[in-house]
Amino acid sequence: MSSKVVYEGWMVRYGRRKIGRSFIHMRYFVLESRLLAYYKRKPQDNQVPIKTLLIDGNCRVEDRGLKTHHGHMVYVLSVYNKKEKYHRITMAAFNIQEALIWKEKIEYVIDQHQGAQPSNGNKYISFEYKSGMDNGKTASSSDRESQFSAPEDEDEPHPNLLRRTTIGNGPPESIFDWTREIDSDLSNQNVNNQAFSRKHWRLLQCQNGLRIFEEPFEELLEVDYLPRSCSRAMKAVGVVEATCEEIFELVMSMDGTRFEWDCSFQEGRLVEEVDGHTAILYHRLQLDWFPMFVWPRDLCYVRYWRRNDDGSYVVLFRSREHENCGPQPGCVRAHIESGGFNISPLKPRNGRPRTQVQHLMQIDLKGWGVGYVSSFQQHCLRQMLNSVAGLREWFAQTDERNAPPRIPVMVNMSSTSVSSKKSQKPNEAHPNSLDQVNAAVRNSALMDEYSDEDEDFQIAESEQEDNFVHSVDPGLNLIIMLSGTKVLEEEPADEIDLSSFSGNLRRDDRDNARDCWKISDGNNFRVRSKHFCFDKSKVPAGKHLLDLVAVDWFKDSKRMDHVAKRQGCAAQVASEKGFFSIIFNLQVPGSTHYSMVFYFVTKELVPGSLLQRFVDGDDEFRNSRLKLIPSVPKGSWIVRQSVGSTPCLLGKAVDCNYIRGAKYLEIDVDIGSSTVANGVLGLVVGVITTLVVDMAFLVQANTPDELPERLIGAVRISHLELKSAIVPKLDPDPS
Repeated sequence: MSSKVVYEGWMVRYGRRKIGRSFIHMRYFVLESRLLAYYKRKPQDNQVPIKTLLIDGNCRVEDRGLKTHHGHMVYVLSVYNKKEKYHRITMAAFNIQEALIWKEKIEYVIDQHQGAQPSNGNKYISFEYKSGMDNGKTASSSDRESQFSAPEDEDEPHPNLLRRTTIGNGPPESIFDWTREIDSDLSNQNVNNQAFSRKHWRLLQCQNGLRIFEEPFEELLEVDYLPRSCSRAMKAVGVVEATCEEIFELVMSMDGTRFEWDCSFQEGRLVEEVDGHTAILYHRLQLDWFPMFVWPRDLCYVRYWRRNDDGSYVVLFRSREHENCGPQPGCVRAHIESGGFNISPLKPRNGRPRTQVQHLMQIDLKGWGVGYVSSFQQHCLRQMLNSVAGLREWFAQTDERNAPPRIPVMVNMSSTSVSSKKSQKPNEAHPNSLDQVNAAVRNSALMDEYSDEDEDFQIAESEQEDNFVHSVDPGLNLIIMLSGTKVLEEEPADEIDLSSFSGNLRRDDRDNARDCWKISDGNNFRVRSKHFCFDKSKVPAGKHLLDLVAVDWFKDSKRMDHVAKRQGCAAQVASEKGFFSIIFNLQVPGSTHYSMVFYFVTKELVPGSLLQRFVDGDDEFRNSRLKLIPSVPKGSWIVRQSVGSTPCLLGKAVDCNYIRGAKYLEIDVDIGSSTVANGVLGLVVGVITTLVVDMAFLVQANTPDELPERLIGAVRISHLELKSAIVPKLDPDPS
């Protein structure tokens, strides 16, 4: 590249199709001193980019906040030129840190060009709304688009106005920002917010390392608009050893990880995405106060978030009604008067980041119990506030902070009604559907983010919808779909006839079978997704690349090497048919040596695939990539904990000997070469007849071009008997 590269890396190319549906791609973005461009893969030589944008002093970086793609959340930035506002590049990141870095780098390049402009040239003004008041009036949700777009057609009136770094528009009028100190500048605030006009809270107690505060009762009496059943506002304040960004992304998520730190959470759904900073959510509470007598509570509320100049994050809640989120059967609809999180950075201590987390809640749990049993609401409120302690312990007990933050995943509420809509006749479309499509087309015609210029591989919308509805976890299902958008097809189209292959250990697909093997479902194992390099996400593995055709269970007085040379074995039969085999020979040492041999067969290897490069690579490459994923679905607790389910690079853990034949690759795995593995093996062998063991073999993928990972194959061994092993007839090795 001729220009100096300022910053580069993989980002998400976010956009919308012309019918209003969103799409995302992984693209390699390169920021130079005068150009922003993106490619399908990391550029080499003079590769032509998919799209470019010339960077000068008229360019702007616009924050679009969080956008949801079938429940998958990304942080979106839009870069455009004020003089050509229809020509823009919309990019996104899976975590807010990466989005902030790109925003800072692009603004730095813009500033360099502005400094070179004539003195009467316009200085940069951010079109992001700074939280707070604008001429004494809180910005409403209807103002958001005009805040971004209105000044673009005019000359900028304040040439010396500094760039504002706050990310996020002002909150909707219905939400009061309790995180801001009330002073004379806010004296014209709505009278309904006077309940939060206090500057001092009363310390109620210290619990689980948190300070629990409560509003004074005298101030609550001054407010006459709240029902008697509404609780006093309470907040929990604690310190978490993590960055603000890590905590913010965990707070915003509503996937399975929330169960690990929020004991009041049962399920959550996205009802409507208003804009990048405002969304309407459904939230069902898991309260433990006499659940046999008290009905569960649920919430429908608007959630707003922003990032402040000091790096802190504000997340605000307030209940509201929504036509697509009516009362749910078996639940009492509670009401949040005000609530949310204030996540503020503190000075690091001993090199570890520290963040103060405040969680406020003022809620009316409704129902008969609230008015008659005062302890019910207090108990439930403290259970909800205790999530701050859950956050602290979650970060104290996990190492995931060293990896890029996970993707916050939310389940879209509309998905629950898709199946019922499919049962309707084609002419029974929703009355508003045509208007929605027309509106989407009108809105999408103006901006680059709605273009399809690099949609070279996309799943059909109907297929996406079908997969999404029938998935147990739509968030994971989305990642599977994204991972499958561009995969090198390594498996052959035709199935292999397994009747001609045999081994001495029998196959039995029944669940209660003993001393046998069967093929283990690939979805029992989680492997690296298409986007693992950027978000560390993993997905169910799915279909195997090779077919497991036979299993041998051998014993002998010495170690058995190169078992594929044995006449009549499955590898020899496959070679005669012109097929290729990968053989795993797991060698178990002892007074009697055992070998369990798995024969995986395919009609041919795909040239250029990761598996082909593994087969034909050198031993160093093979040792760095060969991976085993173990699991013990059935067995004693101590065995399951000892074996675990963590993937292991076999070539780095034990000695592996690779034997490359004309139509096969045999891998002899000497388990006895590792002291740790030998110790675990000694524990397992003694109770092997009581165990059900799953094993998956694969080649580790490290780069975006190699991802997602695919299993070579997987097997389940059920209640193996040592006495069923046989002594093989091995010919001397000619070598």
